[in-house]
Amino acid sequence: MSMGAEYQHKETCVFLCNYHLIWCPKRRRKILQGPPTDRLEAILRETAAEVGFDIRAREIMPDHLHLFVSADPQWAPNQIVARLKGKTSPLLRQEFPFLLKMPSLWTRSYFCSTAGNVSADTIRRYIETQRTRE
Repeated sequence: MSMGAEYQHKETCVFLCNYHLIWCPKRRRKILQGPPTDRLEAILRETAAEVGFDIRAREIMPDHLHLFVSADPQWAPNQIVARLKGKTSPLLRQEFPFLLKMPSLWTRSYFCSTAGNVSADTIRRYIETQRTRE
C-alpha cells in the first residue's frame, strides 16, 4: 500500500480523519443480539452512506459496539456519534417494541480515539478480534 492510499481528497483539502468509536446501550443491557443487530448494521451502513462516513470496521457485541470510522474533517467525532445514535435509536425502538421498555436505547456517553496511518491496522485488527473474546 502506498503512503497516500489512506488519504482522502476534497476540492480544498487532503485529509485522514479516522476515529475508533465505542458506545453502549442504556445500563449496558445485552440487547444487541439477533434481529436488532442485523437491523442496526443496516442502519449504520445506510446512515454512513447518506452522510459520507466510511465505516472501515464494525463489531457489535451484546452490550456495546465498536466502529472504526473515516470521515470528512467537517464532522467532529461527537457529531458522528450523535448522527449515528440519533438515527438508529428511533428506528430500532419502532421496529423492536421490546426496546421501548428502556428509558432510552443508548447511554449519553461514548469513547473516541483518533488513528493515523500507523495505528489504523492495529485498531481494525482489535475490533475484528472482539467477537472471539466473549
